[in-house]
Amino acid sequence: MKAFVFPGQGAQFIGMGKDLYENIPLAKDLFEKANDILGFRITDVMFAGDESELKQTKVTQPAVFLHSVILAKSLGEKFAPDMVAGHSLGEFSALVAAGAIDFADGVSLVSKRALAMQKACEMNPSTMAAIIGLPDDKVEEICASVQGEVVVPANYNCPGQLVISGTMAGIDKACELATAAGARRALKLSVSGAFHSPLMEPAKVELAAAIEATSFRAPICPVYQNVSTVAETDPETIKANLVKQLTSPVKWTQSVQNMIAAGADSFTEVGPGSVLVGLVRKIDKGVETISAAL
Repeated sequence: MKAFVFPGQGAQFIGMGKDLYENIPLAKDLFEKANDILGFRITDVMFAGDESELKQTKVTQPAVFLHSVILAKSLGEKFAPDMVAGHSLGEFSALVAAGAIDFADGVSLVSKRALAMQKACEMNPSTMAAIIGLPDDKVEEICASVQGEVVVPANYNCPGQLVISGTMAGIDKACELATAAGARRALKLSVSGAFHSPLMEPAKVELAAAIEATSFRAPICPVYQNVSTVAETDPETIKANLVKQLTSPVKWTQSVQNMIAAGADSFTEVGPGSVLVGLVRKIDKGVETISAAL
């Protein structure tokens, strides 16, 4: 069975999507439609912009989403998933590609999510760090032991790689403790805030309102969501999980394991980069991994 997976923030690079725009009329039309919806030419930033501008959450999220969804649509009949999943932001790409949300609504939703998250980041200066080489339960224990600060597991990426999220002081302390506990690396990430933590609560209210105002349908195949890690097809459940996702961890390891248990033996990454197929290989070396190409 074929699984298609969609990357999140961090996969972006200057030049992403340019080949699609220049060579596929459908892709060009969709990119231009997105420019109109967003009210600025995001394609200028994506194709030949400044790295620092592309890294802004309000630009990065729509950019990665657009590259992923437009690539999926450009694949035509090659895009034939038995199941889909997306990492954080990628969940929105997965839902649009699987027909649960219209393209225009998806662009608008992702933009609203990005702006709400950026605003939350500015209200509460915060960050994230990747802890490499410790068991998940040890990292969870370290997070719980940091007193007086917010520190939580944020991304269960693969066995031995857990990203944590929280206040500046909390993350510094947790990195110290992780290093002392034998972590191979405790690396602070270049992000604008503590995604998938309680510090994103202010963004949740805005996102919930935007999701409630958007029309959702049952997707063409099951979606394995970050929050529940299991196959979802009910529009109301999908909407509720999208809202919860902002302040809950991305359970990528568990989602991939459940997809494999359900019969997935091939994982195709649709979008910029190949981070997710690398993570899938670390979760289970026995499955086929592919980076989508036309």
